[in-house]
Amino acid sequence: MPRTTAANNKTQPTEKSVKTYLESVSHEGRREDAFLLLDMMTRASGEPATLWGTSMIGFGRYHYVYDSGREGDHFLTGFAPRKANMVVYIMPGFEPYGNLLSQLGPYKTGRSCLYLGRLSKIDMQVLEEIVSGSVALMKKRYQPVGTNQNG
Repeated sequence: MPRTTAANNKTQPTEKSVKTYLESVSHEGRREDAFLLLDMMTRASGEPATLWGTSMIGFGRYHYVYDSGREGDHFLTGFAPRKANMVVYIMPGFEPYGNLLSQLGPYKTGRSCLYLGRLSKIDMQVLEEIVSGSVALMKKRYQPVGTNQNG
């Protein structure tokens, strides 16, 4: 059976400007929050921001290989300003962060998605701790690819 590679993955990193994309976010509050997340996640991850696909901001990159043979690269952490909420991607999931989540403020979760309303209702120090912890965990689990592999 042929391997499925990153070329088959729908979401790929682009060369497009992250700041230009964020400036185009129509919801003023979501745009302001996106720039706050850009600064915080750059600091927490130690990685530069990259626009992945048309609307996700990713930080760092790791390579995965599943038992099925599917493999590719994905960002270590990231976010996407959506109409309904801000989505923060915590790639290892939320099990390691139960205590921190209880201190975060209002949120909902999906598999690796943290759905937030306005950041003014969130404890940003707690969010930064979750993001930096998740990046460290991903770097332990997977081979980092690219820019800052020592982080």
